[in-house]
Amino acid sequence: MDNQPPSSLLPMDIALDRLREALLPITESELSPLEYILGRTLAEPVVAPINVPPSDNSAMDGYAVHIDIAAAPGTQWHVIGTALAGAPWEGTIQSGECVRITTGAMLPDNANTVVIEEDVSLDGDTITLQETLVQGEHVRPAGDDVVKGDVVLASGKTLGVADIGLLAAMGIAEAEVIRPLRIALFATGDELKEPGATLKPGQIYESNRVALTHLLKSLPVEITNLGILPDDPKLLRETFLAAADSHDIVISTGGVSVGDADYTREILQEIGDIAFWKLAIKPGKPVAFGRLNNAWFFGLPGNPVSALVTAHQILLPAIRYMAGQDWHEPFRLKAVATKTFRKKPGRMDFQRAILTRNHQGDWEAEPTSGQGSHMLLSFTQANGYAVIPAESGDIPIGSEVTVVPFGAELLG
Repeated sequence: MDNQPPSSLLPMDIALDRLREALLPITESELSPLEYILGRTLAEPVVAPINVPPSDNSAMDGYAVHIDIAAAPGTQWHVIGTALAGAPWEGTIQSGECVRITTGAMLPDNANTVVIEEDVSLDGDTITLQETLVQGEHVRPAGDDVVKGDVVLASGKTLGVADIGLLAAMGIAEAEVIRPLRIALFATGDELKEPGATLKPGQIYESNRVALTHLLKSLPVEITNLGILPDDPKLLRETFLAAADSHDIVISTGGVSVGDADYTREILQEIGDIAFWKLAIKPGKPVAFGRLNNAWFFGLPGNPVSALVTAHQILLPAIRYMAGQDWHEPFRLKAVATKTFRKKPGRMDFQRAILTRNHQGDWEAEPTSGQGSHMLLSFTQANGYAVIPAESGDIPIGSEVTVVPFGAELLG
C-alpha cells in the first residue's frame, strides 16, 4: 500500500481519494434503544407498524359534525358531548348533532368535519354556523402522515432527531443499527504530561486526546483511551499490535514526523501498510494512514492545531464513511477577505478565520491573530477555516476566499 515517494507531499484531494478507495463500511449491527441511536446508521429498513395518526382526529379546537358536501351559514347543531385528546367521546353522532372536540382528539363515529370555535355562535347547547363549511375541514385522517406497511426509513440512513421522533411516533422503541466503531487513541512523546501534573523543564501538557475525544463524541464510536506512551519502540510496537486486534481504528498523535525519536512510521512499515504519511497541507503535513492488521491506522501530528485540523478534515469523514454514512465533503462558501491572509505558495493552507456577515448579507473573513500549529488560543477565536489553494500566495483585502464554517463538532 505504501506507494508514496519518501520525500513527496501528497495533495489533499489524492489523500481523500485513497481513503475512499481503501475503507469499507462495517456491516455488523445491533438492536439499540432510541436513546442511543442518534447519528447511527440503520442496518435494515423500517416498516410502519401502524398508521400515524392511528385514527381520524381534530386539527383544531371546535365541534365535530357530519356534513355531506358543505354547510351554509345558519346551519345549527345540538351539542351532545365532549371529546378530549386521550379521552374520546364514545357514540355515534346523528344528523343535527355535534360533539365539542379539542385538538388531537379522535373524531366520534360518523363525524367527518370539524367546525372551529371562531366560526360558530353558541346559545346554550346549540351552535350556529357563521361561515361556509366544507366537508373534511380541520380533520387529520388516519395515516395522514404515515401509512401502515410503508417503508418509512431506508436501510443505510443516518438517524437524525426527526427520524428518532418518527420511530417513537410509530411506537417503535428500538432499531437495528450499525454497531459503533471501536477506536483506540493514544499520544506519544517523552515530553508529554497529563493536565494537572507538575511540569519539569522541557515538558508540556498533552491536550490532543481530550480534544479528539470530544471531537469524535458526535459520531457513533466507542473510544479506548490508552494514555501517553513514551518514545519506546518496543512498547509502541506492542501497543499498536494489541490495539489493532480489538479495534477498528487506531489513532495516535505525535511521532509521525522526521525527528530522531519519531518511531511511528518506522514501526508501521514493519508491521503494517502505509497509504500515505505526508500531506501537502498546512498545518498538518505529518499525517499517516494505513492498514495495521485488522484495523486502520491514523497517525496525526503532535502539534495541537495540526491534530485538530487533520482530524476534522480527514479523520471525521473516514469514520462517518466506515459507520455506514455517505462520504461528505466539508461545506464550503465564498467570503471577502477583510484583512490580508498571508501565505507562501507550496501547500494548501487551512488558516483559522473569523467569519461574519455584513449588512448586505455577504460573508466576510479575516485571519485570527496567530496561525502557528501550536497556537490553540487562535483556534478558540475562530469559527471557520479559510482554505487557500497550494499554488496561491497572499489573499489581499477585498479578494475572494473559500471558507469552511466550523460545525457543531468544533463549536460545541
